[in-house]
Amino acid sequence: MAIAPKPKAGMWRYLASAFAFRWNLLFFGGAVAAAMLLPTPDILIPVIVAAELAYLAALSGNARFQSAIDARAHAEGKPDKASASQEQLDVQRKLQELLAGLENDRRGRFVRLRTRCVEMQRIADAVRGDTHDASGAAQDLRAPALDRLLWMFLRLLLSQQAVERFLRATDVKALEFSLAALKQKHREAEARADERIVRSVTDAIATAELRMANVEKARSNHEFITLELDRIEQKIHALTEMAVSQQDPDQLSIQVDAVAEGMQQTEATIRELQAITGLGIDAATPRILGSDLTEIVRQ
Repeated sequence: MAIAPKPKAGMWRYLASAFAFRWNLLFFGGAVAAAMLLPTPDILIPVIVAAELAYLAALSGNARFQSAIDARAHAEGKPDKASASQEQLDVQRKLQELLAGLENDRRGRFVRLRTRCVEMQRIADAVRGDTHDASGAAQDLRAPALDRLLWMFLRLLLSQQAVERFLRATDVKALEFSLAALKQKHREAEARADERIVRSVTDAIATAELRMANVEKARSNHEFITLELDRIEQKIHALTEMAVSQQDPDQLSIQVDAVAEGMQQTEATIRELQAITGLGIDAATPRILGSDLTEIVRQ
C-alpha cells in the first residue's frame, strides 16, 4: 500500500519562515537602519530590498528548507494526544466526583438508570442475533446524545440535592417571624417620625424580603428539577427500549439527538444553580455508558 505524501506547507509559509529567521531579521533590519543614516538611502534601500528578495527566493526554494518547514507544519497540525487523553481523564474524574458526592439514594437511582441502559443495549444486540455490535444498535446507544441525557440527569440529581440542603438549612418560619417584626417596627418608627430608624428598618425589610424570594425561587426550582428528573428518566427508558424494536438505527439516533437538543430550559436551570451546586458548564460530556463505575457503585 502506497503511503500518502505529507501535505506541503505552501510557498507563503516558506517565504514567511525564511523572512522570520532571526539572522535574516537582524541583518535586514540592521542594513536598513544603516542605510537610513547614510547620505544616499534612496539608492541603498532598493539594493537592500532586492538582496532580501533574492535571499527569500533562494531559501524558500531550497528543498531541504521546504522539508523542514513541512515537518514543522505537520507537527503543528497533529492533535496533541497527551493533552486530549488528559482532558478525557479530567472529564471522567469529574464524573466520579459527582457520583461520589451524591447521597446514596440518588446515586442508586442514577446507577439503576445507567444499568437499565446497558441491559437494553445487550437485549437489542441479542434480538438482532449479534453480540458483536455489527448491527449498529450498540453504537446508537453509546452515542454522545444519550450520554448527554445521562450526564444531565446526574447533574440534576446533584442540583436537587443542593437545593434540598439549602431549604433544610433555611428556617423559613423564623424568617417570616422576623419579617413581620420588622414591618411592625417600621410602622412604629413612622408614627414617631424617626427617620434614622425608618431608613434602617426599611433596608432590613428589603433584605428579609430578598431572602424570602430566594426561598420561593428554591422551592420552584426544586419542583421543576423533580419533574424534569422523572421526565428525563422516562425518556431514557423509552429510547433504550425502542432500540429493541426499532428496525431503523438511523431513526433511533435522530430521536435520541432530538431529545438531547430539547433540554435548553433544563440546562438554564442548572446554570442558575451553579452558586449552590458548584457545577460549571462543562464543555465535554463524559463517557457514561462506556465507563467503569464499579468503584463508585461499591461505595
